[in-house]
This record gives sequence, structure tokens and C-alpha cells, in this order.
Amino acid sequence: MRSNYRHHSVYAVSASKNRLLGWALALALLLVLATATWLAGLDTQRKVAPMGGATPAGPRHADDESTRVASIPPEERHEILLCQALGPAAPYDICGVDCAACNCGRRWEAMRAIEWQAYAQGEYVGHARLAHVPEYRLRVDDQLDMTYRLTREETATPYRLNVGDEVQVESFTDHEIDRGLLIQPDGTITLRLLGQVHATGRTVPQLRDALEEAYKKYYKTPAITVTPLKVNTKLDDLRATIDRRAGIGGQSQAVRVTPEGSISLPAIGSVQAQGLTLTELQTELNEAYRQVVDGIQVIPMLTQRAPRYVYVLGEVNSPGRFELTGPTTALQAVAMAGSWRVGANLRQIVVFRRGDDWRLLATLINLEGALFGNQPCPRGEIWIDDSDVIIVPKGKILIADDFIELVFTRGVYGVFPMINSIQFSKLSSL
Repeated sequence: MRSNYRHHSVYAVSASKNRLLGWALALALLLVLATATWLAGLDTQRKVAPMGGATPAGPRHADDESTRVASIPPEERHEILLCQALGPAAPYDICGVDCAACNCGRRWEAMRAIEWQAYAQGEYVGHARLAHVPEYRLRVDDQLDMTYRLTREETATPYRLNVGDEVQVESFTDHEIDRGLLIQPDGTITLRLLGQVHATGRTVPQLRDALEEAYKKYYKTPAITVTPLKVNTKLDDLRATIDRRAGIGGQSQAVRVTPEGSISLPAIGSVQAQGLTLTELQTELNEAYRQVVDGIQVIPMLTQRAPRYVYVLGEVNSPGRFELTGPTTALQAVAMAGSWRVGANLRQIVVFRRGDDWRLLATLINLEGALFGNQPCPRGEIWIDDSDVIIVPKGKILIADDFIELVFTRGVYGVFPMINSIQFSKLSSL
């Protein structure tokens, strides 16, 4: 009976090894078939578009065209030739796919001749594309430089005296009254015989009439005159606050949009800025300053935008946070993260996004066709927004490999170590 038991055990081990070997051979055969299918697809693409493009117009046609153009006298050339148009420097037409003229997701069969190398004047390194957005609205952490300038324009209303202004009071009847006076912080001036007289908020004619009426108690004809010596001291104080002529030059103030969406400026305090365009902000600031002091104009200039980031994690070579310095797509974000790893699931890339009210949005995109060169206009090539989170998940093979690694290699073998152990994770990666 013991001999039969030993014979049965040897048979069971041999059968297990045969099954494992059969699984390994089957997996290898599947990989070979998949590789052959993929290579056949690449060969088909090369037949559709050899060397990256078709050549409707051959080099002979290009040479004839360039010769014809060169034979035309300069005075008869009315059209402006593009610097890299069809000619000796670029003798072949370039075929490509314009995603605006075809259905998204189509393959390379839609290729046609397009102006691939046509640049206008001054565009030898890139096209002068349209503006990123029709209008830019300020957001938190944007940095602005406020430039101040004197308008030197005539005001529509008479000037009213302020604290710190200086006036000259004179009398043709009694020259003992004559003196230069500084309007004190309490808004008054001190005069002979009269004492304290309120001056702020009055125009020069109004102050003269008030003094004339007050001195009639002492003189039959006072004959008072008031001459302004120094006025608009509020403007001088503001200019002293923003004066940078001894430093970077000019009269300006650097500000940053606070988390509450406002900016703070001298004399007017906090002003809401988030969501406004630069033109709208300029109107708001000038109106606020007009309520305080005349003769000044503020011109806001955007010096630095608030930093914008995208977060890429998962099966990429360099996951992390990356700054968006310009319009960025999903493919560009994956490229910034060092490209994808082998085994990544490129068909189900997850993109998380926060709405204006911070609610969570999510979508699935498919970049496999684009990354493997099968789709010229992939639907998954979307624009990335600030604070987007892009997750490149693992494929099924990597998930199975992790399961085998955790359960068998690190799990079962850790509890029951065997001398001739089988590395299941290596078998799964054949």
C-alpha cells in the first residue's frame, strides 16, 4: 500500500508539472499570434501611408514648378511665396489628416494632401495660432502690476480744499491779516481776530466769501483775497506711496489676487478682481479712485498667471505634479509624465476634474489608438484643465501578475517554503 501511495504522489506531481508546462506553452502561443497580428497591422499602415505620406506630386513636378517660378521676373511676382511651400527645399507634398474635416476615430485611410509645411511670414518655427481664449478673466493668485499716470485733465467740478493744502490769505485793508496758512488735520486754519475757521470741503471762492463775511465785524471793507499755494495733496500722498522712480522706475504697485478674489491698493483699499477682465478691472479702479482723488489713472497689467497643475499617476514612468504653462492635452500630459509603462490599460484612462463649485467630475478616455499610431484623430485627446488628475490604470496582465505575486510568491510560499519552488510571477510574464 505504501508503494502504491508513493507511485500516486509521483504521478500527481508529474501531472501538475505537465499542466503548468501546457499553460506556459499556450500563453507563449497566444503572445506569438498577437505579435504577428500587430506586425501585420503595421505593414498595412505602411502600405497606406509609406514614409509618413503619399506623394501626389513627384519630385519632377516640384522641380518643374520651382523652375517656372524662378523664371518669372521679380517685378511680375505679385503673390507672396510661403517660405516652406512646395519647392526645392520641400519637393514633396505631405499628406495628413485634418481632424476638422473627418470623423473622429477614423484611421489613416482618410489621409490627403494638406498644407503641412506652409508657414506665413515670421512663422518659420510655428504657426501664429489664435488666442487661447476670447477673453481672460482674473483668478486667485494672478499677479498684477498697477501702473499709475497723471491725467492732467480739467475737472468738471471746482476743486475743494483738503487737509494739508496751503493757502495765502491777504487783506487790502489790514496787512496784519496777510499770512500763508496750512490747513490743519482738523480741517481748520487760524486767522488773526477770527481764530479757527473751517476750510476743508470748501472751494477757494467759498472760503474767501466766508472770511469776508466774518471780518466785517472788525472792518467796514475787509477786501479779503485767498490764493491757493499748494493743492491736491491727496494726489501727492498717493504718488509718494507708489513712487518707484528710485528703483525699477515709474509709479506702480505690484499686487496679487487674494484667495477671496480681491486686491488691495493705496487710498481705496480692497477691490474685487476675480472674474473680471483687465478692462473691467481698470474701469472699477478708476471709478474708485475718482471718489477719493482726481487726476490719476490706473492701468492694470497681468505680469504672471496663477500656477496651474495637472497630476498624472498610475502606470507612467514619472508620476507626479506638472505645471501647465500653456494649453495642454491628455497626450501631452502623459508625455510630461515620462510616457506609459508596458502593460498599462490605455483604453480606460481616468480623468478627474473639479467644477466651478468644486464638485467632482470624471470621464474615461481611450488613447490606445493614438499612442500605437492607429488613429489620427482619437476621441480621447482632450484638453486638460487646471488641477485635473489623470490615472493610467494597470492592464489585466499586470493585475493578474500582482495577484499571483501576492497570493502565491509572497503568500503561499511565505507560509510553506519549498526547496524547488515555482515562480508563478515569472510564468505569468512569459
